[in-house]
Amino acid sequence: MSEFNTSRLQACIARYQAGIPGLADLGNELQRLVPAVDADALTDLYEQCYPLLEQALWSGRADFHELLASYQSLCREQEELIAQRGDDDRYSFILGIPIADRPPHLRACLESILQVCTLFNYGSKLGGVWGKIQIIVAEDSRDENNIRRHQGLVEEYRRKGLQVHHYGLAEQYELLHALPARTREKLGHMLTTQPKDRFYLKGQAANRNLSYLKFLQLTQDKHRTLYYLVDSDQSLCVNRRTGDGEEVVYALNYFHYFDKLFRTSDTLVLTGKMVGDPPVSPSVMAANFLDDVIAFFTSLAALRGDQPCGFHGAIEPHAGNAAYHDLAGLFGFANESATFPYSCRLPGAHNHSACLMDFAGRLNAFFFGEHLTRKTWFGYGKGFSQLSPARTMYPGNYVANYEGLKYIIPFGHLRLRMSGPTAGRLIAAEIGGRFASCNLPNLHRRTTEAGVEDDFRPGVEVGQQSMDLSDEFERQFFGDLMLFSTEALVRQADVRKPFPRDLVEMVIAQKEAELLTLYRQKHGAIIAKNRQLHALVFDSGHWWLHSLVLAPALGQVRAFIDNIERNFGEQAMAWCQIQSTAHRAQRKQQIAEALMNYRAERNAWDSLFQLD
Repeated sequence: MSEFNTSRLQACIARYQAGIPGLADLGNELQRLVPAVDADALTDLYEQCYPLLEQALWSGRADFHELLASYQSLCREQEELIAQRGDDDRYSFILGIPIADRPPHLRACLESILQVCTLFNYGSKLGGVWGKIQIIVAEDSRDENNIRRHQGLVEEYRRKGLQVHHYGLAEQYELLHALPARTREKLGHMLTTQPKDRFYLKGQAANRNLSYLKFLQLTQDKHRTLYYLVDSDQSLCVNRRTGDGEEVVYALNYFHYFDKLFRTSDTLVLTGKMVGDPPVSPSVMAANFLDDVIAFFTSLAALRGDQPCGFHGAIEPHAGNAAYHDLAGLFGFANESATFPYSCRLPGAHNHSACLMDFAGRLNAFFFGEHLTRKTWFGYGKGFSQLSPARTMYPGNYVANYEGLKYIIPFGHLRLRMSGPTAGRLIAAEIGGRFASCNLPNLHRRTTEAGVEDDFRPGVEVGQQSMDLSDEFERQFFGDLMLFSTEALVRQADVRKPFPRDLVEMVIAQKEAELLTLYRQKHGAIIAKNRQLHALVFDSGHWWLHSLVLAPALGQVRAFIDNIERNFGEQAMAWCQIQSTAHRAQRKQQIAEALMNYRAERNAWDSLFQLD
């Protein structure tokens, strides 16, 4: 008999071999291997089994939850075999989670990591701790109470077996100032120049980059360590569509597959994308969101409030090809002209009045980035082992090896949006296919069950009834300008050399003209659609106006319409800034200088990493 326990593998094959092609052959191979006590061959047998189970899991050929439980148990059994074998040379992981005033998001993120460790057991839990996984919570909060809440969460999850470190503001400042002054001066735009007494809200890029200094301190074996960057509003799970709506499942063995992909390729940086809420600002989703809100009220107008809710059962379209983006054509995607239907989330028997109340209560979450109708859903596709060339870095979900840490997200001092896509264009131009994408997305959730009252989003100012996107909207336009200027620039110049000033300024001027035209078209469309929505809801005499119980819901709809006007109307602050020649000139100068200094800053950054 074998000294290795393969009982779960045997039981899985016996149970599913009749319905899953290929399992029977693996069963025969297992019977041949058991007497031989060949640990390597047995380990490989699990690897052959996984894609067969995954395909069945996501194709609907078997009971999803039953098969998922069996699949997870196989992953744990393989980990037990590897631990028993005693020569686990797979990668260890250091995760970095930048966090700014978001305790509910941090809890969800840490809980998801705990669930993945528990259900898949990568590296095995030994002595009450998962030894191959370390987590850095990189603090960037201004609110002392939120810092204490973050510290409390770190301690809570340490007690549950996660190796979590709270990387506080003082420690970040100390590590930054441990760098030679000359190096620190050159890296100020990447690592912040904020003073010690205001070393908070440094921005996601600077805070993430400061995490790299902690990575270097914690790294014991730079040849066998991977660095996994996860945003606090990301969770290590995915969503699936069911007849009852969205279901969140822990079905991806992230650490196992990231290890495998780096061991079997020459990849330096790997990005895993995301599902769930769109990964873009509400400032570039308002036009299509208004289309869908108008479509909802148009459908509702033809119904009665006391009728059973009819906004169930329809399968929401897949919104993965940037269907949530008003300017999807800029990214090479066809612009979607069709509206997307609203799918009611209320369980049990209820009527259209109840549906409307719930819908209205969720509308203003749009300004935090939640899109009620254009969510991205997980699809298995070609599996988890396929790589494709990448052009966008997803800051909330990417993995690098030690050498890959050189390929940083730059320009943090500008505080512009689109920093990930901009970095991706630069990285792809420098290392080509060694910057890759894979189908290991995280679930992106802009809001938590705590609600927007307990959430923080940089660039969004929240009042009692108002949402102000001015800061984020302005940073979006000039982030787009930076992105598409960079995209054009790397086609015309060598990214490994300093960019010439005349070329930089010419490209920026060209892209400015193109973007201004597109933004003006979108601006006009948003104003027209918002007026159409107001007339449909409040001026057309529909049944909801005659219901006292719906008065609060209609107040929320009115607040949404007012917020659209505040942020996208003729007098919107961000729109006035975008229209201002003087303001654009100042921003263009910043962008040009950042691009021209990129190579020198990267050279200084690269010097921190000692490669053999």
